[in-house]
Amino acid sequence: MENQQPNKGILREKSFQLAIRIVKLCKHLREKKKEFEISSQLFRSDTNPGAMVRESEYAQSGADFINKLEVAQKELNETRYWIELLYATDYLTEGEKISILNDVDEVMRLTTSSIKTRKANLESNKKARN
Repeated sequence: MENQQPNKGILREKSFQLAIRIVKLCKHLREKKKEFEISSQLFRSDTNPGAMVRESEYAQSGADFINKLEVAQKELNETRYWIELLYATDYLTEGEKISILNDVDEVMRLTTSSIKTRKANLESNKKARN
């Protein structure tokens, strides 16, 4: 079942762009700042939401779609943690932290909106069948 959400393209693009930004940040942290542990965790947590968004496009059911996007939300929340930790340990400036977290929050809002829309559609379909 393909996702029919109106912001499908936006969510797909924004999650992909966020992943690109984080991959580049992790590369910078490893090469220039010699930081390997946190950047590895950040890399893993932030590249997963985009993959889950892509998987949700071909979810087997509405519940599967919602589950995939809820996993993406958990990973985005973990990404927030790693960004805040990088800032607290002087690997990021305040401006960098704010900018990245704004992007994370935007993807989170789009994900939340998609979940709410799908839940409403599922409920509407359920009522229509009864």
